[in-house]
Amino acid sequence: MTTRPTFPPVPDPGTPVGPRTDTSRALFARAGKSLAGGVSSSSRITSTGPHPYPLYIERGSAAHIWDADGNEYVDFLISYGSAVLGHADPGLARALGDVLQTGTMFGTCNLPEIELAEQIQRMVPCADLVRYANSGSEAIQGAVRAARGFTGRSRILKFEGHYHGWVDTLAISNRLTAEEVGPYEAPAALPHSPGIPAGVVDDVLVCPWNDPVALRAVLDAHHREIAAVICEPIVANNACTMPAPGFLEVLREECTARGLVLIFDEVCTGFRTGPGGAQALFGVVPDLAVYSKALGGGLPIAAFAGRADIMGEVAANRVKHGGTYNGSPLCATAALVTLERLADPAVTDRIDAAGRRIMSAVRRAAHDHRVPCAVQGVGAMFQVVFSADGAPTRQYRDTLALDHRRYDAFRHALVERGIHVNAYGLACWFVSAAVTEDDVDATCAAIDEAFATLG
Repeated sequence: MTTRPTFPPVPDPGTPVGPRTDTSRALFARAGKSLAGGVSSSSRITSTGPHPYPLYIERGSAAHIWDADGNEYVDFLISYGSAVLGHADPGLARALGDVLQTGTMFGTCNLPEIELAEQIQRMVPCADLVRYANSGSEAIQGAVRAARGFTGRSRILKFEGHYHGWVDTLAISNRLTAEEVGPYEAPAALPHSPGIPAGVVDDVLVCPWNDPVALRAVLDAHHREIAAVICEPIVANNACTMPAPGFLEVLREECTARGLVLIFDEVCTGFRTGPGGAQALFGVVPDLAVYSKALGGGLPIAAFAGRADIMGEVAANRVKHGGTYNGSPLCATAALVTLERLADPAVTDRIDAAGRRIMSAVRRAAHDHRVPCAVQGVGAMFQVVFSADGAPTRQYRDTLALDHRRYDAFRHALVERGIHVNAYGLACWFVSAAVTEDDVDATCAAIDEAFATLG
């Protein structure tokens, strides 16, 4: 018998939503008096639908979370993909408990950081050498500096709409409006936020995704200035837009031919799409790759890894890289436990299978209720996009025509039915290893009910 999440009855269509999240509303009002914007990250300025405040989550277990009002949800946000083993995983908790008894960090070298690097080497095709950081943004900065130090060049080519963290280095052209994007053949390079200097922007070139002709044109014009080309191999922050068949291969060939460093931002794809991440999934090996999120199983750790000659500049301390918290025993232990689990293909295959069942449920519900949409990505990470003709997105500009209000309505209908997903329509669903068959059954049923409200 399928167990559905515990949640108050869904009101009749058209009935105003009752005050079921009053505690979250009160906590957000309180937070606004001490936290800037009431939040600790810009990505948390989200709502539960018609309510202008975020949910406050008090606890989690396996694939379930409970908010401050006691409402239970099956969780497909899982801390933006970080809690890949699920919440409060017993094995992870035991390992961390042991570290808490002996000391969480010392500012010195430690055994877990070595064991973790060795595990990453076994799993990641490009990982000759590894260096740690504390967040994906920091690790991106480290990889970019390594590429610049190795090549002696400063410009970076990124793709329109791809997100590589909030730090100045690459916070360029990832959320532009239709009025800002500029001509297709020469996309605008604009800062993501005020406070990013013009000199930083000048060092970034922007290219359309999935277009070999456009790629070769910008490389022909600028390759002698470029240190590295960076991409999200699956564009997690553009609704899981997939690489077109052969495009990653073209990217690899062009970088090799021109002596450019190819960087894969695997902050989202790393380890969850299979033990070797996207580079193993697609069979295309970059020169450097960046990891976070699933790496730490819910604790703050990141890494960049890659070719021995490039990372050798970091190893020799010619390219400087530091950080008090890098590779702390606590976070390295969490990552080691997590990767030892994810190194088993049966675990990632189970994650993928659960996600693909949910993706199929979306397609079936969209067909049955005559709602045009596409579900795109892979089982471990995917998103639902409401395009006018039901076609998937191919590049960033396609996302400008999506029906974001319909996504908001869909997401809120799921929340009302005890399914928690990202509030932002250009992000993605993440599936944890803790999702059960019953969880998937409940999610598929909620999806059908949610689509029934969208017609």
